[in-house]
Amino acid sequence: MYKSIIIGTGPAGLTAAIYLARANMQPLVIEGLQPGGQLTTTTEIENFPGFPEGIMGPELMDNMRKQAERFGAEFKSGWVEQVDFSERPFKVKVEGMGELEAESIIISTGASARYLGIPGEQDNVGRGVSTCATCDGFFFRNKKIVVVGGGDSAMEEASFLTRFATNVTVVNRREELRASKIMQDRAKDNPKISWALNRKPVEVVAGDMGVKGLKVLNNETGQEELIEADGVFVAIGHTPNTDFLKGHVHLDGHGYVLVTPGTTETNIPGVFACGDVQDTRYRQAITAAGSGCMAAMDCEKYLEGHMIHDWSEALDK
Repeated sequence: MYKSIIIGTGPAGLTAAIYLARANMQPLVIEGLQPGGQLTTTTEIENFPGFPEGIMGPELMDNMRKQAERFGAEFKSGWVEQVDFSERPFKVKVEGMGELEAESIIISTGASARYLGIPGEQDNVGRGVSTCATCDGFFFRNKKIVVVGGGDSAMEEASFLTRFATNVTVVNRREELRASKIMQDRAKDNPKISWALNRKPVEVVAGDMGVKGLKVLNNETGQEELIEADGVFVAIGHTPNTDFLKGHVHLDGHGYVLVTPGTTETNIPGVFACGDVQDTRYRQAITAAGSGCMAAMDCEKYLEGHMIHDWSEALDK
């Protein structure tokens, strides 16, 4: 029996672990297939406060993990197969561990960026391929960039990247964009943005020094073309890692965990959510860490309330 189980790591889960461990709650942290979350695939992070010279993503996550361990957090690696939040104690079934029980749960499983699934893409993540303009745009100052996508996120990222790049080319599979008209107009009015519509990405072309361009198939001519670029930003959305939660907590239409505004509380008392698994807007390391702090404090308050309640019942008996 654990006082709290944190499902998932990353900045949110690890911050929650630090706070709960310092409060002597001795949380168990279950690490999934990618301990440390998406930041472990990021090279240098320059926008996390406290590191004026920047810090490597894996190093930041390792430091946060060690900090949580220092205060007594326990870590186990495994894949959560099933949960039961119908009554306390809550039950979490983990592959290779069996069923674990806890008085409270913090969900911090994050959201995975969608990739194109084309040759050269995964090999060059961190070497010119990115899914986060606000994270990596600075590294492409005075360079050429390709943004793949046709929705609001793609328009927003393309517009943001023009602050750094000499030119941003938007690549979309169709002639029409899915983005709202105001976002399309804003991008089309930007002189630094050019368009490669009705073109299907087929390969990220790279050399020893990183990305050199994106090979696309022109759907009209049937011919392949190379768009020269120093960076390829994939902006086709994110998928929250919540399949195992369906039917157990309230999710929105895209699968993100719904929380009470201003808190990390789900519809199940004692179950909390933090980080990108409930954040459809910001998706930054620092906002994830902040929500991890909130989840730990919400969780601690919940546990203290139930301890008082349990003591009162015991005294009545």
